Amino acid sequence: MMFHTLVFCCLCCCHLVGVFSESVSVMEGDSVTLNIDDTQIREDDFILWTFGAKKYLLAEIIRDSGIFSTFNGPDERFRDRLKLDKQTLSLTITNITTQHAGDYRLQIQRVKLPSKTFSVSVYARLPVPNITRDCSSSSSSSSSSSSSSSSYCLFVCSVVNVSHVTLSWYKGNSLLSSISVSDLSISLSLPLEVEYQDKNSYSCVLNNPISNQTTHLNLTQLCHTCSEVHVSCCDTVEAVMRLVVTALMGVAAAAAAVLLLNDVRSTRG
Repeated sequence: MMFHTLVFCCLCCCHLVGVFSESVSVMEGDSVTLNIDDTQIREDDFILWTFGAKKYLLAEIIRDSGIFSTFNGPDERFRDRLKLDKQTLSLTITNITTQHAGDYRLQIQRVKLPSKTFSVSVYARLPVPNITRDCSSSSSSSSSSSSSSSSYCLFVCSVVNVSHVTLSWYKGNSLLSSISVSDLSISLSLPLEVEYQDKNSYSCVLNNPISNQTTHLNLTQLCHTCSEVHVSCCDTVEAVMRLVVTALMGVAAAAAAVLLLNDVRSTRG
């Protein structure tokens, strides 16, 4: 009974003192401002901004003494990045990187005044997805009710060195397929097979919780035909070369015929 009473008292004290938390997401390279409610702060309050589980000191404020100091933090990672607003007492981190992700805590050295924690997540800027044609895997499939076959092109959407993202193929606004990665920085690729006569719009989208990048698939440009004779959508150059060679062979055959005709005429003469 005494144990439960003690736990209840501790919970009441925690609620009385109060610890408030706020989540903040920001893009790498941007600035983020951590705002506080200065209406609760008196002129003679001693205010601290700390970072991380070890509570590295980032800033201290004593407004009535005119003290507004910032510090470089662990490993000098906050050097020339911290700014204090003397009016609002907010803390701004400029040119933020993933090294600056973590918990920032505001502490006011006064009994029963709540502290506040800002959980800051920093996301790297997203690259634009790249769509390429995989000619080696181009295939053709025939309908069971028709003797004609429908040709397909295989496309691959890829990105490199990404983390905390999702890569997806969309047909219009409908999701077709997707692949995600969490905390590892890796390369992602996602295939898509499309009939070359398809008139629908397709797009590849890379996104994280705060931004996205989209590349649209241009079927007219990238997939002219992938026919059964294996003149695939990537073999435009080869097809042109074949036409050139065929034309040259035709010219050579015509020249040989003219020479043969002249030779026969001279023999008869």
